[in-house]
Amino acid sequence: MKILPVEQIRQADSFTIKNEPIADIDLMERAGGRLFKWIRKKVDKTHRFIVFSGPGNNGGDSLVLSRKLTEDGYKVTVFIVKFTDKLSGSFKINLERFKKTAPDAIFELEKGDSFPGAGDEDIIVDGIFGSGLTRPVSGWLAELISQINQSPAIKIAIDIPSGLFTDTTSKQSNGTILRADYTLTFQFPKYSFLMPENDEFVGRWHVLDIGLHPDFIQQVQVRNFFMLKPDIAPILKERKKFSHKGTFGHALLIAGSYGKMGAAILSAHACLRSGVGLLHTHIPKAGYPIIQTALPEAMVSIDRYEHYFSEIPDLSLYNAIGVGPGLGMEKQSQMALKLLIQECNQPLVLDADALNILSENKTWLSFLPEDSILTPHPKEFERLAGKWQNDFEKIEIQRSFAQKYNLIVVLKGANTSICLPSGNCYFNSTGNPGMATAGSGDVLTGIITGLLAQHYVPHEAAILGVYLHGLAGDLAMKKFGQESMLAGDLIAFLGKAFNSVRKIYR
Repeated sequence: MKILPVEQIRQADSFTIKNEPIADIDLMERAGGRLFKWIRKKVDKTHRFIVFSGPGNNGGDSLVLSRKLTEDGYKVTVFIVKFTDKLSGSFKINLERFKKTAPDAIFELEKGDSFPGAGDEDIIVDGIFGSGLTRPVSGWLAELISQINQSPAIKIAIDIPSGLFTDTTSKQSNGTILRADYTLTFQFPKYSFLMPENDEFVGRWHVLDIGLHPDFIQQVQVRNFFMLKPDIAPILKERKKFSHKGTFGHALLIAGSYGKMGAAILSAHACLRSGVGLLHTHIPKAGYPIIQTALPEAMVSIDRYEHYFSEIPDLSLYNAIGVGPGLGMEKQSQMALKLLIQECNQPLVLDADALNILSENKTWLSFLPEDSILTPHPKEFERLAGKWQNDFEKIEIQRSFAQKYNLIVVLKGANTSICLPSGNCYFNSTGNPGMATAGSGDVLTGIITGLLAQHYVPHEAAILGVYLHGLAGDLAMKKFGQESMLAGDLIAFLGKAFNSVRKIYR
């Protein structure tokens, strides 16, 4: 799914109005109808709706919703927030329509008016500002939004919470922003929804399809994408009847050190569960009996040192190489990683201590094989690329880093972002907070390495691997809950994740 900046959203509206064709007022009716259908499924008629409508098209959408709720028997009170006398044409039409439906349920709210009371059984609908906001909210409107935020009522924002910018950070604007429990946005997710700094404002967000013209959606060029199952399913390869283990590649995983063999086992187990034909693990001598006992399916390459990685095996045997989980930071390990980078002529998967070593030897970045996949968490990426002031800047640093070094950067977290050397960035839709547990990243490294060995091109291995990793976490959550999930649970549900994606593909 494409993520459109606000200017392209306006173009999508205009293109739809011209080429469907459909009148602006009818497109607004369609949007309000989708809001109504979503809310009617979730909310019974014991709740009262308090709707705040601004004078633009966002307010017009809220008036359509208010009329439909009223006609269906819900209790609705509408407050027109008068901060300007300029009203959009479609807003005026819908205001008159609502007045005919419920003339006694509409009030004007101006500077100096007291905030209408709302209880914990009420539902507030925010239709004050839309996605085109360019200035921070201040003055009496800021006071109004602050009072809404203090209310115990459930808050639903239409399209985007009032006061939140769509494509740039709101963090340093000093403006007041509505804190929604739910945000019902139209056609596309907003870029700002994917930034951790905005979670407290957006709440749970849902995309409502309002039928913007498919020709425009198909042809419009964007840099950011939100990956859903229909986007992922075509990537997944079918396993042919006469395949054998050699068909699915031979992976090498360099991992583990004294006291950290668990990371190697988790990563290797995930690699095997991802469908790789053969897996060699290169580990220090001390880990040999551990991994042979835990994973009899994995072959073992033993380092000459007892406790840490210090040498590389013959690389010509392998289709994919992953390095880093539990590796440690010994000087010999650093020199061995440098040699690996020099000798390897195919994309690597680098995680954990491999990234920490790179952060102390940044000149090595330029020598990494093209399309190598780096999987840092935010602190590891900060050590590699430098600090950022806000989450929008973080993504731009990630994008520039991927372009500069011709790498694929998987920045882990909620809605994990995957930036390619092309400058395109893909945000993941799966996963949950239960995955914030030790070893989860090691599992991801194993999955991506296994997919890369199966001849997925690097960006497909990264995108598919991240999606399956998150989906396995979502499936595990249903059994264990978020608090009780372990990294090993992700591996246990990886097969069901594959089956879920393959089912929609068929």
